Amino acid sequence: MEIIVNLDVQLAKNKMKLNELAERVGISVQNLSVLKTGKARAVRFSTLAKLCQALDCTPGDLLEFRGE
Repeated sequence: MEIIVNLDVQLAKNKMKLNELAERVGISVQNLSVLKTGKARAVRFSTLAKLCQALDCTPGDLLEFRGE
């Protein structure tokens, strides 16, 4: 079982670069990169809300659960 982060998909849909998203959300590019690659151990709800607002999506668009 794993959680898949679809940040790259949402970036592509919005034709946005990681640097631009980092500026809009106020998060470092390094932290967004960790999230994008699925290596993050946790995500704050406030960060998730900012990402959803900047990308005009829902948390379900960013995070996906894949069971066995």
